[in-house]
Amino acid sequence: MSRGLLSRLGKDDRKPDTVASVVAHLRDLLNSRHGDAVTVPEYGLMDFSDVCHNFPEAITYLQQSIRQTIMTYEPRLKNVSVRYVPDEDPLVRRFEIVARLADDRRSIVRLKTRCGPEGRFSIH
Repeated sequence: MSRGLLSRLGKDDRKPDTVASVVAHLRDLLNSRHGDAVTVPEYGLMDFSDVCHNFPEAITYLQQSIRQTIMTYEPRLKNVSVRYVPDEDPLVRRFEIVARLADDRRSIVRLKTRCGPEGRFSIH
């Protein structure tokens, strides 16, 4: 059965696409380092190797860096919080990112990240 134009306009099919797009962008953003983007030299995260010898004290600094980077370069998210999640492997850094979609106060995005010894972030 065909649906009318008004019923299709009233339905919000953007959320899954928006979240998938945000996750894809965060994957690129968190795996970029300052200086990688010629036109925006500060795009991405700082090089963690500069602070890795200061663990566990550096965790707070890394959380703040991730949060600030997301707030600066991902305008579709607001109220961003980043929490460190300990891992059994001392070479793995896990963070949980919780934020709201900027265009919908009720939509909360909760992502789990993993940064391994190679320095690459995966996002789930």
